Amino acid sequence: MAEAHQAVAFQFTVTPEGIDLQLSHQALTEIYLSGLHSWKKRFIRLKNSVITGVYPASPSSWIFVVVAILSTMYTRSDPSMGLIGKIQEHLPVSQSPQLQTVLSAVLFSTLLWLSLIFTMRFCLKQLLSYHGWMFEQHGRMSTTTKAWLCLVRIFSGRQPLLYSFQGSLPNLPVPTTQDTVRRYLDSVRPLMDSSQFDRMSALASEFEVGVGKRLQWYLKLKALWATNYVSDWWEEYIYLRGRSPIMVNSNYYGMDFLYVTPTPIQAARAGNTIHACLLYRRKLNREEIKPSRIPGTVIPLCSAQCERIFNTTRTPGEESDTLQHWQDSNYVAVYHRGRYFRLWVYQPAGRLLSPREIELQVQRILDDTTPPCDGEDKLGALTAGERIPWAQARKAYFSSGLNKRSLDCIEKAAFFVTLDDEEQGMMGGNPAASLDRYAKSLLHGKCYDRWFDKSFSFVIYKNGKNGLNAEHSWADAPVVAHLWEYVLATDSFQLGYDADGHCKGLEDSTLPKPQKLNWELPAECQEQVSVSLTVAQALADDIDFHVFSFRDFGKGRIKKCRISPDAFIQLTLQLAYYRDRGTFCLTYEASMTRLFREGRTETVRSCSDQSCDFVRALEAGEGADVCRRLFRSAAEKHQSLYRLAMTGGGIDRHLFCLYVVSKYLGVESAFLKEVLSEPWRLSTSQTAVQQVELFDLINHSEFISCGGGFGPVADDGYGVSYSIVGENMINFHISCKHSCPHTGAHQFGGQIRKALLDLLQLMSSDAKDPSPPTQSQKKDQ
Repeated sequence: MAEAHQAVAFQFTVTPEGIDLQLSHQALTEIYLSGLHSWKKRFIRLKNSVITGVYPASPSSWIFVVVAILSTMYTRSDPSMGLIGKIQEHLPVSQSPQLQTVLSAVLFSTLLWLSLIFTMRFCLKQLLSYHGWMFEQHGRMSTTTKAWLCLVRIFSGRQPLLYSFQGSLPNLPVPTTQDTVRRYLDSVRPLMDSSQFDRMSALASEFEVGVGKRLQWYLKLKALWATNYVSDWWEEYIYLRGRSPIMVNSNYYGMDFLYVTPTPIQAARAGNTIHACLLYRRKLNREEIKPSRIPGTVIPLCSAQCERIFNTTRTPGEESDTLQHWQDSNYVAVYHRGRYFRLWVYQPAGRLLSPREIELQVQRILDDTTPPCDGEDKLGALTAGERIPWAQARKAYFSSGLNKRSLDCIEKAAFFVTLDDEEQGMMGGNPAASLDRYAKSLLHGKCYDRWFDKSFSFVIYKNGKNGLNAEHSWADAPVVAHLWEYVLATDSFQLGYDADGHCKGLEDSTLPKPQKLNWELPAECQEQVSVSLTVAQALADDIDFHVFSFRDFGKGRIKKCRISPDAFIQLTLQLAYYRDRGTFCLTYEASMTRLFREGRTETVRSCSDQSCDFVRALEAGEGADVCRRLFRSAAEKHQSLYRLAMTGGGIDRHLFCLYVVSKYLGVESAFLKEVLSEPWRLSTSQTAVQQVELFDLINHSEFISCGGGFGPVADDGYGVSYSIVGENMINFHISCKHSCPHTGAHQFGGQIRKALLDLLQLMSSDAKDPSPPTQSQKKDQ
């Protein structure tokens, strides 16, 4: 439709007098404005590249250096100590002596300026390589750390852009094999009996003095050559080479506000959500988003993952998938009732459609009664099933012609939107069950009404509730969560809705209608779609979910007990799992390594000797003083493990890379093989609120997002995501599989609730700590 609309820009007819060319003034204006908009974007990218390239200096500082050098030369002094004269000797002699002198001074000034930039960046990189500050006691900053912080501020420059610190971030260090092996043995000691541990210790010693040295040498060589010795292999072997469905197994989801639905009108919610997301993309392209930092500090985090948020898709392959990213896209792909549409979100002149205009376009899709093409309605199941059949079907049926053009429209879209016919959210007579259904809907839907390959997809429900589903290979959850927080806040607090629940602004009924995509799907292709749907449906039906908000207490009371909130919850999970299964298990907690360039994640092995000692003592009825002492010891151990993971001293990424090197070299290691095959029966992750300033949780506490979640990693294990919101609320998302008779999401949720209350009572019974909350206080909370 858009192509046909622009085809009338100019017409010509052949007459006896010649060619009669008729040009549309309006069309030419649109063409001019469109070209101008395109050049503006190129200029902004170029300008940002220059600013980022010279950071922490500024382009204007070059003028200052040039003027300073020229000024000293007019005082007949030579700050270059003869270098300007040397440069002048190599300039063309056709120029006047004065011009040669000026050019030589400018060249010297430029070299001096670049040297200063390199020096400042090198100093900042060395400063950011220091992590001793992280291991100091909270609230007790040493003189060394204070001096270090001052230097970081001095060398960090002013008003950094999103990617300004990328060149100054240190590379991820390679731990020694001795340290990694020792920490690994410490982590598995509480999970093995003496004979098993002796056997594993022997394998570890054999590896350390044998093949481990050779593998470590290759890994250090890679670390010298590559920006990050982990990230590319992690992306390829953990994500892209996985042949099982990415739905449930890899993708994750984020929820809307828990207690508020800003509008009950589906099209209006879609209008504001899409518009807010595109405003974020504009800020991202202009690098106007502030660089992420460690909360409460000036320490920058890597922003490399932000580059692929939009216009990105995961393309299936028979051996390995690939990530494809396009520079720009001026439309989004929309799914509704088995049909796919291309929704243009910009005018030809480059103006972003207003929320009201997008609402009109979405409503046109909702009102469209065109039936789906044969096989189109469940086509998305290909992205939900096994990867090899999808790769084969893509090659056989989508590599040319109409199907390729339609598939390209989806894959090259800025992002994907599903207009769901269901109603979701906390509602009805059983709000707890409705939250569980909401989570499952966002994670897998009907297995064919999402496009799981897109970097992320919005799901807009019939009652105005929304959420998102994100593909995992291109980035980790904090990057998507940053976008999601901005979208939710902008939707409700900046864009808003009128009294009738519609988007604010005026409609433009002359906009061309969204373009429905067409397909020609042969019977063989439709049969493969059915096979993929069967696989995906079985996986989805097996998932058991439980989502709940714990409001008896939160971060505020935990901090009064002088315990890290994350450590408190992790120990709660250890206690809950022990009560649920009667044993301990290998526990995965996701930690970031974005203090380093292109860093992604590291594993915190939360189950430790100290945590097991505490749980056993508590369950055995030991005295409160003994249990409190063991609890604090376990919390301190957890904090130490978390800090080590963040600062490059983790275990699992190092062991993973050593295993990859062994495969490349064709070397077998019984130690590595056994380590990499151990199941994570308890996989956990915290979803932290990053942009606290966007939400007023004191005056508008109802505007709270419930966070997000993911599927279980092990068939007989749990996946637990939690978010600490404000001072008095913790949200939990628990997943497991119905097929395992020993697990149950609601069962484990009950154990978590009981463990939280028991631990608070234990810590509050200390005379130095506040008393536990009364029933009336609980009710007020």
